[in-house]
Amino acid sequence: MQRFEGDREFTQAPAELFARLADARFLVECIPDVDSISSLDDQQAVLVIRPGFSFVRGTLDTNLRVVERVEPATIRVSLANKGIGSSADVEATLSLSPRNSGTQVHWAAEIKSLGGLLKLIPSGLVRGAAQKVINDVWDRVTEKLTSAPG
Repeated sequence: MQRFEGDREFTQAPAELFARLADARFLVECIPDVDSISSLDDQQAVLVIRPGFSFVRGTLDTNLRVVERVEPATIRVSLANKGIGSSADVEATLSLSPRNSGTQVHWAAEIKSLGGLLKLIPSGLVRGAAQKVINDVWDRVTEKLTSAPG
């Protein structure tokens, strides 16, 4: 459906960064608008998100799964979201490579499907909202990595 991609650079070595980004517990800390978490381990999280978008009312039940880990280079994460009258499935792939003394991450995220009322939202509005969430997640990743020891 819709695809987003970009690059980010981090000061952490690839192995250190991989360990953080491949851990669902760390990823959940970086997701905006989390209302509650009902289950959490290193591979999966079940949570409720209360998105701040006018076109998504209420909450989304979200299942985040780290579905692939190829250390230290590739991580694939899936997010299945369900709300009242709406659903969305998203998949993200992170490719890590050494860069100077740190790591470059090439990321790609794809909205695999939209269901219910979300199918009726104009694609430009969905794209804008998704890009905002992606930027917020990366900002939080950077903040968490620089503010707390591994």
